[in-house]
Amino acid sequence: MKPRYDCSKCPGYCCSHGRIAVSDYDIRRLARHFGLPEDVARKRFTYRYKTKDADEQILRHQKDHIYKSICRFFDKDERRCTVYAARPNVCRRYPYGNVCGYYGFLKFERAHQDDEDFIPSA
Repeated sequence: MKPRYDCSKCPGYCCSHGRIAVSDYDIRRLARHFGLPEDVARKRFTYRYKTKDADEQILRHQKDHIYKSICRFFDKDERRCTVYAARPNVCRRYPYGNVCGYYGFLKFERAHQDDEDFIPSA
């Protein structure tokens, strides 16, 4: 089915998720992309998130004026991924179907506000 969303019109909602878990394969892909050893990429781009229910490598974040924090690979001015070709699998699969709930909400709000660039505040 054809996607019913347009990521180019979104300010990067999915990139603001607090825990963007990555696999060893994702880290190797990012390491190759940047020409770095895997251990350096792991340390520079991720951190270990461990609780009684989870043990994950999570992408580091940076401060953001819209979502408070956002993926470290997100260009905050262009509102686009800077490593799109090397992005992790979780990013490649999002939104896990042909509909993005946030895009539907954003589209509704922009129509309601009569403003194509409107971004709801948190």
